[in-house]
Amino acid sequence: MTDRQIWFLTGSQGLYGDDVLGQVAAQSKRVSDALADHDGIVAEVVAKPVLTDAAAMRRMMLDATSDDRVVGVIAWMHTFSPAKMWIGALDALRKPLLHLHTQADRDLPWSTIDMDFMNLNQAAHGDREFGFIQTRMRQPRLTVAGHVSDPVVLQRVAEWSRAATAAAALRTMRVVRFGDNMRDVAVTEGDKVEAEIRLGVSVNTYGVNDLVAVVDAVDDASVDALVGEYEDTYDVASELRRGGERHESLRYGARIEAGLRQFLETGGYTAFTSNFEDLGGLRQLPGLGVQRLMADGYGFGGEGDWKTSVLVRTLKVMADGLPGGTSFMEDYTYHLEPGNELVLGAHMLEVCPTLSTAPARVEIHPLGIGGREDPVRLVFDADPGEAVVLGMNDLGDRFRLVGNEVTVVPAPEAMPKLPVGRAVWRPKPDFSTSTEGWLLAGGPHHTVLSTALTSTHVDHLAEILGLELALIGEGTTTRSFRQELRWNSAYHRLAGGL
Repeated sequence: MTDRQIWFLTGSQGLYGDDVLGQVAAQSKRVSDALADHDGIVAEVVAKPVLTDAAAMRRMMLDATSDDRVVGVIAWMHTFSPAKMWIGALDALRKPLLHLHTQADRDLPWSTIDMDFMNLNQAAHGDREFGFIQTRMRQPRLTVAGHVSDPVVLQRVAEWSRAATAAAALRTMRVVRFGDNMRDVAVTEGDKVEAEIRLGVSVNTYGVNDLVAVVDAVDDASVDALVGEYEDTYDVASELRRGGERHESLRYGARIEAGLRQFLETGGYTAFTSNFEDLGGLRQLPGLGVQRLMADGYGFGGEGDWKTSVLVRTLKVMADGLPGGTSFMEDYTYHLEPGNELVLGAHMLEVCPTLSTAPARVEIHPLGIGGREDPVRLVFDADPGEAVVLGMNDLGDRFRLVGNEVTVVPAPEAMPKLPVGRAVWRPKPDFSTSTEGWLLAGGPHHTVLSTALTSTHVDHLAEILGLELALIGEGTTTRSFRQELRWNSAYHRLAGGL
């Protein structure tokens, strides 16, 4: 979030004269200050001079587009700003846009209102003109209406600011794949060239032994420091502690983490994948190190699933500073008790500990696949709460996001023989509608589970990126969702052109 800006633009025109424009500027500052003072808006709100002519408007949008600090633009037409002046500006803008339909004062001065007041305070007039030209130009944007003193208005702007910031991170994201995808799996494949064209993310592969060379070169002092951190932070199984019979396994897990971290930092990567079928010279499947890197904000996808790795990182950025956690996840198996159907989510090892506020336990257990030494991992249960599950698939002609609103719940019973990070949730609106809808949409089995974000955050992100979002939640029916998928297909094919 460091050094991120949102530019606040106010539209008017020269017709009103310098005195009126001075009042416009003063009132605009009150609005921008209200936004800047709101802690939920995660970028610095920078107020720009009042815009009154087409050349200045276009230059402002060009500057916003070329400035890497700018994650988005908020526009407000304080007075009447003729929309033909905005055509070149909107055409030049390549950053997320929020149209704030507000006014300087919440209440009208009923007993003293006159035409001078009306000429100054006519956002109801000017924003309709601006709304028309955005619609005429098919300009993607979020429109928020209401006074900036309203907490709901501020919250909506704040949610958009998180999506805009995440989109900015996505445009410069670099993902490294250690090895290829799991063999014969369909949904983890995808068009990496199209992803870079549409989303900006760069995805490239290194041989696993390129990582192994870095892991093997990690010095003992770095390993000692990490092992000390583990013992200070977590409940480490006695067999893994210093002097324990399996302490060397913990040290090797620390060596993997140190090597991974060095590789990612050196290459400027913020997301990565691994694959248990392609471990090269690694003695363990990376578990503990992957979990800790995710907790620090890195994206991850198992079995070479770069699309989910991209989503994990993007949602990590969007959720930064919010209570709750965000993790790589997989719908593994079901509890199908009538009326109490539940989903058990987990993975072989790689679930992020930010999902739990309870101290995690570091354990070591055999892993039935991968053909390597027993790996160390963090074991915990996700905290109960409202959450969203999100996946991305590649339909050939477009990427689709598939989401489900869920409630994470305590497990009905303890799971002492499932030593992994895990989460249990109840999907909305119910099990059959949720799972049937997910299957109809071709949703992937690898997902991101976030107890920090809501479907509103996800919806803003999809709009900014121009991606289809098929969302399953309260009120969804199988029939309505099936129809929505058909309409979506028609729309996105038409919108994409030939």
